[in-house]
Amino acid sequence: MPIPDHALAAIVRLPVVALVLTLLACGGESPTAAVPVVPTTPGTTPTGGIVTALVITPTQLPNYANPTLPAHYAGLIGSPTDNGRNAPITDAGATLGRVLFYERQLSVNGTISCASCHAQASAFADEARFSAGFAGGVTTTHSMRLANARFYAPGSFFWDRRAPTLEAQTIEPIQHPVEMGFDAAHGGLAAAVARLQGLAYQRELFALAYGDSTVTADRMQRALAQYVRSILSTSSRWDIGYAQVFNPGLPDRGVNTAIPTFTAQENRGRQLFFTPPPQGGAGCAACHVAPTFALAGNSLGNGLDAGETTVFKSPSLKSVGVPGRFMHDGRFSTLDQVVGHYNNGVQDGPALDQRLRGPGGTPLRLNLNAGDRAALVAFLLTLTDTQLAADARFSDPFRR
Repeated sequence: MPIPDHALAAIVRLPVVALVLTLLACGGESPTAAVPVVPTTPGTTPTGGIVTALVITPTQLPNYANPTLPAHYAGLIGSPTDNGRNAPITDAGATLGRVLFYERQLSVNGTISCASCHAQASAFADEARFSAGFAGGVTTTHSMRLANARFYAPGSFFWDRRAPTLEAQTIEPIQHPVEMGFDAAHGGLAAAVARLQGLAYQRELFALAYGDSTVTADRMQRALAQYVRSILSTSSRWDIGYAQVFNPGLPDRGVNTAIPTFTAQENRGRQLFFTPPPQGGAGCAACHVAPTFALAGNSLGNGLDAGETTVFKSPSLKSVGVPGRFMHDGRFSTLDQVVGHYNNGVQDGPALDQRLRGPGGTPLRLNLNAGDRAALVAFLLTLTDTQLAADARFSDPFRR
């Protein structure tokens, strides 16, 4: 009886049934031709293509399935705030996702990948306001940071939340006429799948992750989602400092305790971030929830424009201080501008979150002075995770 995909994904560390691809015998790498396969004995999955094309050792895959997490992250994996709690990560699955994330052949002309717009060094976002697609066209929204994406509880993605799951989100850019170009006019997702099926290293990676080398859209999106969910930010200056005062026995778990390694300005910013406006703070933590700083699931709009009806989401604030652009349309270029918006620029509209309304229901005005605005920016900069930006598990795996 064949073993189902979900069972194979759970035992990828064990020998799997592999496939010898007759295309290899022909010496071809056709991006469109059907690839007949024949089964081999367990434990003999071909890996020559992986070794040749990638800086990946098939027998020593990076650890994505069981990351070492600080104590203040305990219990978050598998919790109701984890949108991947029903989609376990495997080392082979996330490795495949990593290769797909950097795979330029997923664009029509082989020039860009997901990583082109979500660069590791730029907090998995784009420093430009709008991203360039495969033919030079530009997007209409800013590329969102990806760290801690798994902790947005509702699990819907894109700025306007139109994708119901991260899995659904991962393949939309591939089919977009501006981004990667495999729209209906260029054969759609079926053409992208056929191209991957013609690449030896992709077939081998699919076999490692799923037990056979068949490339499908469903398998692609599941692997990409595993990779994105494995991008966890736990090593910022805030994480390291908070670990010293973290106390699970306190109602606030220690977030309102001064961090010894912070400057006075950074601690003032921390205080403003976590203290509600009625108590003299900015109340940022009501929507951007520590320790992941992912958006609270019940958050609504942030009042960028008067009369706004679309409820835009936000990525985690981890590494928000990396140079780039902010908000769904990238309108702000500095954190001071962002803080300025929440200080006295929130506009009224049907989508506005109640937490951004003051007395009488009017848009909230914090009226922070210049010193407090600078302190809040200083605290936000402590969320930058330089270790994540250099983590080899998330780097380009190709031998370019």
